[in-house]
Amino acid sequence: MTAVKNRLIEILGQLSRAEQAALLDYAEFMLSRSEHARTLSIREPLDIPRPDDESVVAAMRRLTETYPMLNKDKLLHEAAGLMSEHVMQGRAANVVIDDLQVLFHRHYEALCKED
Repeated sequence: MTAVKNRLIEILGQLSRAEQAALLDYAEFMLSRSEHARTLSIREPLDIPRPDDESVVAAMRRLTETYPMLNKDKLLHEAAGLMSEHVMQGRAANVVIDDLQVLFHRHYEALCKED
C-alpha cells in the first residue's frame, strides 16, 4: 500500500490543479462503487440520546452524528423545510424534532434497502 500511495503522490505532483481535481473525482467515484466501502458505510445508527429541551439546530447536529452514513445532500431540502416551519411559522420545536427524526430514519431505511 505504501508504494501505491507514494506513486499516487508522485503522479499528483506532476498534474495541474484541474487534473488533480479530476483524479480525485475519479478516485471518489471508484470508492463509491467499491463493495468494501459500501459495506463499511452502511452501519447501524449511533445511539445518541435526545436531550430534554433540545433546539431544532442541536437536533440536526445530533441526527447528523447519529446517521453518519446518510448523504446529507438528499436530506437537506426536506430538513430545511421542517426547520423553516419552526422558524417562520412558529411550529413547536419538539414536533419539528420528532419529524426530523422520522425523516432521518426513513432515509436510513431507504439506504439499507438499496443493498
